[in-house]
Amino acid sequence: MRDLKINLTSSKNTKNIQQRRSKSFGYQILGFGAGGGANFIEASVSGTCNAITTSGDYKIATFVNPGTFTVCKAASDPANNTVDYLVVAGGGGGNTGGQAGGGGGAGGFRFYLNTTNTPSPPSPAIPLNNFPSGTAITVTGTGYPITAGAGGGGGGGGGNPSIFSCITSIAGGGAGGPGGGSAGGSGGGGGTGPSGGIRGGGTGNQPPTTPSQGNNGGSGRHRPGVAEGGGGGGGALSVGTHGDSIPPGGVTFGGPGGTGAGFAGIFGPGNGECSSCIQYFASGGGGGGNSGGQSPAGGGGAGGPGNGPGVAATANTGGGGGGGYGGGGAAGGSGIVVIRYKFQ
Repeated sequence: MRDLKINLTSSKNTKNIQQRRSKSFGYQILGFGAGGGANFIEASVSGTCNAITTSGDYKIATFVNPGTFTVCKAASDPANNTVDYLVVAGGGGGNTGGQAGGGGGAGGFRFYLNTTNTPSPPSPAIPLNNFPSGTAITVTGTGYPITAGAGGGGGGGGGNPSIFSCITSIAGGGAGGPGGGSAGGSGGGGGTGPSGGIRGGGTGNQPPTTPSQGNNGGSGRHRPGVAEGGGGGGGALSVGTHGDSIPPGGVTFGGPGGTGAGFAGIFGPGNGECSSCIQYFASGGGGGGNSGGQSPAGGGGAGGPGNGPGVAATANTGGGGGGGYGGGGAAGGSGIVVIRYKFQ
């Protein structure tokens, strides 16, 4: 059983939730009446540690393991059958190769918001370039098998895909040790080798989706007589940084991982009851280096400090694992699938 570190329910009691039923996605939604019935979806979930929670007028089905999202009854109002979703694949593992290892690439990141119920982006934390151009899914009265992909192992293991209906988020690419990073939802960072030179990062958004589900990993570099560093893994919103970029002219630590996508009270903590809480998904792992401190990774796994191992990504975020130097690369974070729908 995975350790789900995301707070799926608000710490407020049921009474407080009822009082704040008009809040969702971190801002006020007006004009929706109360009451249930045929106008709304009725659904259930199966699978270990998977659950349905309530936030205002919405139900949130969260899958951290394989299971089934079963629509027991579809809504009579067609607009309410188009669900919101977040599908994040497992992140790639960081690496080391006797020199500096790259950071793992983030798992593929895909989401959709129903613009009928959510007419404008709720928070600056949302990647606006992905709103609202994702692929809509309109559910019917049937079961939808769900896959929440595992993260890749340390040593450059690739992650595993996450699936909901026609949406497949591609696994994060594993990082390079003495070689280059692997392609994936986001590409793994390149490592370094005894022979020196540049080891390229893996390509992100492979195979391609529109909008893009990830970015390229950064390159690792070793120059004789100069400190060396692995490249950061790509993230949902930006590429991983090259290992030979901080500071210019010499590496003090590996390249930071690419930025993950932050949600304020949407699919993250509180599921709408906490408008100021931000949960990051699909952040690239930082590269390892042979001097200096840890390379940052915006929610993914931090890169290893000088002569140290990488740091694992947080479970159920799809972050890439951190690269190491003189120690092992760390595991990528497992993925997650979240489905949100109106129930009243």
